[in-house]
Amino acid sequence: MTISLWIRGVMLALLLNATAGCGYRLTNAHSTLAGTAQSIWVPFFSNESISPTAQTVFRRAFYDELHAVRGLNPSASEEGADLVMKARIVSYSSKVVSYTAIDRVREYSLVVEVELEISRKGQTAPLWKGVLHGTKQYPANADLALQQNAEEQALDAAARIIARKFITTMEESY
Repeated sequence: MTISLWIRGVMLALLLNATAGCGYRLTNAHSTLAGTAQSIWVPFFSNESISPTAQTVFRRAFYDELHAVRGLNPSASEEGADLVMKARIVSYSSKVVSYTAIDRVREYSLVVEVELEISRKGQTAPLWKGVLHGTKQYPANADLALQQNAEEQALDAAARIIARKFITTMEESY
């Protein structure tokens, strides 16, 4: 019976040792991205793309994701913000990715590339600077209005993907 108890103790110690070094960590609203920051300024993205609405879609997606994931609130102005972003839509392209059996377009893929920079209020060196891209497929439609609607939904999804990648990249850079 003492050997059985000893084996259980050794197995428990091995189990605790294995799980203690697994590398998992909790991420929460008090993580390094937000730190003591409570507000962020996200400007309209400089838009070098062909989409007239892309800058608005991106700004809204970043505000939504930063608030939902990190609890950061939009600032009324750049001067009043704890964190300040600079952003530029570098490329925006839509290409055919699949066809039907009768050789009609079935699906498109929207690819957006964005250059981002974030810094703390009063600091000249950025906390992070880089380029991220997002891709989203959307269905083709013979009705032009429905086709444009599907592309706008794909743009919103791609913007949210990029915003989440930005948050993850910021967290991993520490």
